[in-house]
Amino acid sequence: MNIVLKRLAAAAAAALALALLAAPAGARIAESNSDGFTVSVTAQAAATPEEVWTALAAPAAWWSPEHSWSGNAANLSLEAAAGGCFCERWDGNSVEHARVIFAVRAQQLRLSGAFGPLQGEALTGVLTVTLTAQAQGTQIAVEYVVGGHARFTLQSVAPLVEQVVSEQVQRLAALFPAEG
Repeated sequence: MNIVLKRLAAAAAAALALALLAAPAGARIAESNSDGFTVSVTAQAAATPEEVWTALAAPAAWWSPEHSWSGNAANLSLEAAAGGCFCERWDGNSVEHARVIFAVRAQQLRLSGAFGPLQGEALTGVLTVTLTAQAQGTQIAVEYVVGGHARFTLQSVAPLVEQVVSEQVQRLAALFPAEG
């Protein structure tokens, strides 16, 4: 097992403990088996779906730099239209995190891509972001479905992926705090 896979397995174990302690009420592993898993996260934003959509399309403002290849969220971009790239570019380097496969402005954005260390495996990931208007703003609901073949047990990384997805959704929602 190479060093990346060993680190991933260790991080997954640590993430499970952290996820059980720190995951927001709207975050969960919806299902998990040997073929894949589904992560489901919801959050509230005190903004209209249009405002949340605009922010969603600007990941440099909310994506954690710790979960980027370059270590700098300013290098991230997202073209929120079919065929658009959720990409990262820095110092002559680049990575396509995902490709937009469905976009209905201020309602739903769907991307296809295996994020982070999942990218080096024969995995498919589909991340769907649904924005729903509510009296107090917008509900952000995210599902990330991952399946395929990997050189590690997919169930073991599900808690880590849940933690990372949850963090990003919470950071997006935090751009629009409820007025106290």
